Amino acid sequence: MSWVSLSLEVESDQAERLSDSLLEHGALSVEVTDANAGTARETPLFGEGDASPACWSRNRVRAMFDSSANATTALDEACRAAGLPIPVGWQSETVQDQDWVRLTQQQFGPMAISPRLWIVPSWCEPPTNDAVLIRLDPGLAFGTGAHATTWQCLRWLEAQLRPRESMLDYGCGSGVLAIAAAKLGAGRVAATDIDPVALAAARSNACKNAVAIDLRAPADLQHERFDVVVANILADPLKLLAPVLAQHTRVGGRLVLAGILETQADAVRGAYAEWFDLGAVYPLEGWIGLAGARTRST
Repeated sequence: MSWVSLSLEVESDQAERLSDSLLEHGALSVEVTDANAGTARETPLFGEGDASPACWSRNRVRAMFDSSANATTALDEACRAAGLPIPVGWQSETVQDQDWVRLTQQQFGPMAISPRLWIVPSWCEPPTNDAVLIRLDPGLAFGTGAHATTWQCLRWLEAQLRPRESMLDYGCGSGVLAIAAAKLGAGRVAATDIDPVALAAARSNACKNAVAIDLRAPADLQHERFDVVVANILADPLKLLAPVLAQHTRVGGRLVLAGILETQADAVRGAYAEWFDLGAVYPLEGWIGLAGARTRST
């Protein structure tokens, strides 16, 4: 089986309108990406902040059609319905059927967080038997270890977590941080997320790694305190969560925050100043982690 792929470029105010119209005129799927990706003009979008645009200034739209469809006619009709001219320079190509599972798996291999800590997909052989191995496959919830913010938290845990310390992974996603803590020798490990899909993924991943994690909804963790609290979310939610995360961290315990752009670090640090002295850790790719002890009880 084969498909027909149409690729074209449009301005930011046209991408959503044309995408919807293409789907209404027979496209099986539509993908919108930065037309300048891979160049000096590439614009990363992080999904939060007052000035985040809805899409890139120049967008590449790729629509997939069944091979039996007349993709050229569909493009013409979609543009007419959307009130847009047919983009100049659009291209069409035939895409042959492939083993998509195998191709997807090839994108993910063993990843070293440090010489001692590795994340290894289930279809890969471990590169070493001497390291702490986390078995984790890409899935519906965030947190395979590939993102800079997840790496920052994992690196901190590998270097700083003490044996038998209790740990809370707040906003656990796939559960990778909680699993790492359990495998690195933590005592009680708890994890929470507002997304039931994430909790289900974390439960499944903990089982695959043969570790015990106390998974609960945030409301079920009231008044519980931990030696270490880790939260890899985003800057704005982290600022709002400051009193909650402080409540869950015992005095003398430590807090690790990630999901923070370097330009947001001061604002996040200020939100926690009532309880914590936070310093920057492991800056990477424009992201920065914050970590420090709870030194004040009020």
